[in-house]
Amino acid sequence: MAVYALTGFSLVSLLSFGYLSWDWMKPSLVADVPTDPVEKSLPPAFSRPPHIIFILTDDQGYHDVGYHGSDIQTPTLDRLAAEGVKLENYYIQPICTPSRSQLITGRYQIHTGLQHSIIRPRQPNCLPLDQVTLPQKLQEAGYSTHMVGKWHLGFYKKECLPTRRGFDTFLGSLTGNVDYYTYDNCDGPGVCGYDLHEGEDVAWDQSGKYSTFLYAQRVSKILASHSPKEPIFIYVAFQAVHTPLQSPKEYIYRYRSMGNVARRKYAAMVTCMDEAVKNITWALKKYGYYDNSVIVFSTDNGGQTFSGGSNWPLRGRKGTYWEGGVRGIGFVHSPLIKRKRRTSWALVHITDWYPTLVSLARGNLSNVPGLDGYNVWPAISEGKESPRTEILHNIDPLYNHAKYGSLEDGFGIWNTAVQASIRVGEWKLLTGDPGYSDWIPPQTLTNFPGSWWNLERLTDGLRKSVWLFNITADPYERYDLSDQRPDVVRTLLMRLVYYNRTAIPVRYPAENPRAHPDFNGGAWGPWASEDDAEEWEGGREPLKSRNKKKKCKICKLRSFFRKLNTRLMSNRI
Repeated sequence: MAVYALTGFSLVSLLSFGYLSWDWMKPSLVADVPTDPVEKSLPPAFSRPPHIIFILTDDQGYHDVGYHGSDIQTPTLDRLAAEGVKLENYYIQPICTPSRSQLITGRYQIHTGLQHSIIRPRQPNCLPLDQVTLPQKLQEAGYSTHMVGKWHLGFYKKECLPTRRGFDTFLGSLTGNVDYYTYDNCDGPGVCGYDLHEGEDVAWDQSGKYSTFLYAQRVSKILASHSPKEPIFIYVAFQAVHTPLQSPKEYIYRYRSMGNVARRKYAAMVTCMDEAVKNITWALKKYGYYDNSVIVFSTDNGGQTFSGGSNWPLRGRKGTYWEGGVRGIGFVHSPLIKRKRRTSWALVHITDWYPTLVSLARGNLSNVPGLDGYNVWPAISEGKESPRTEILHNIDPLYNHAKYGSLEDGFGIWNTAVQASIRVGEWKLLTGDPGYSDWIPPQTLTNFPGSWWNLERLTDGLRKSVWLFNITADPYERYDLSDQRPDVVRTLLMRLVYYNRTAIPVRYPAENPRAHPDFNGGAWGPWASEDDAEEWEGGREPLKSRNKKKKCKICKLRSFFRKLNTRLMSNRI
């Protein structure tokens, strides 16, 4: 590889700084906290189903938590992780919709038809309605179920909404990217609308409230109004720290010494989110839930490096199948864990939460065959071996095919131009175009020499379509072993062939103009009739809108009335 021949600002120099040390999980960063002798007695078996709080953050980079050595302050996450179990072999998906769909269904995206890209606001598409969701299974087990935050699993008809997919209540956004204060989202020039919903209604009255605080306050309100004697599931899908980079000024001030402006704003958003988690944890204790609770924390994909995020020292970023795109921050905090205060290297994937949490809830999994996830609670709580030995990161037949890939390069069994990635044991295989492949140091290092980490992308990557790494020995993906181990390449290609035979057709319909917010009172929301949905689901092309774009006086006044309402609410306060 070209990276072997680095000169000038060399790999050795980087090692001397500690940025590429092989001891990348050194004790000062993610050390196990010694177990207190008082805690050696194991907690009794669950006397009743536990309360489950699942916290998902958006675009938080692997490096962007205190216990991974970050310069960003996350005292709450650090403490919760230290007192619980850190998951340091934990995998997610590289972008939003795929991670969320796999969490909610327990299935790989090739088994839901969502293996390509995300669900876009104007697409007549959503999480397939034949899928039994995680909250639906928990409802069956007697749980009260609530969602707060970002949905991003489709909304073109009412049957797709969170309240129709297993959640008793919902406060949040339906699309993938909204303003943190105004909740406006633009899906292209002039295609803008409001996106904050309470249940199935537009929550106009909440405009002006910073979403991270709003969502934490809603969780506290839910806990205050519910009885801790009855099991509850709350899915908190923070918008933070996805763009736009917005935060209350007092948090930005803490990072005023950071030279990189994007990193400064991003850091403020992470710390703000950390305090929101602190408030949620405090509410669990105040209202009597904590002693019988399980808190799961997960990121949804790698950090976006040009928007302040950092996945250092991993390779790649959000939207890629390099480790920087798919290895997540994850931990479980619970008084019910038998072996607390430790780091787990058990292989865990985001699909595993479905069977794990349903099993904790004493739910029935027998009527949902074919799950791709495993119950990993014994591995988390007791330190047992993970039942998972491999992960299909994805097979995307629609993504741009690699220029130099071919069936011949895939031993005649796999077209290596197709974007795909799989991990089996300690081996990881990538084919096609895995995405942006650089190693990007934290952006706080102003004027950091930039030539060396571009070298591999500019030389080695141009004429390749197959990569093989021993992830256990080489977590940074620096040493491609595809030429040295063709036997392993062939074995993993056979696994891709196996999974591809089980894949269902991709669901990625054309955008429809009738989804424009101007036809929906100025807000994003369901827009298709039942007849429309039946026609599209029957495989025919969407009907063209019979209504030409017309003037909408209410739409034109939307902004004025929202600002007026916000001002009146402020005067009341």
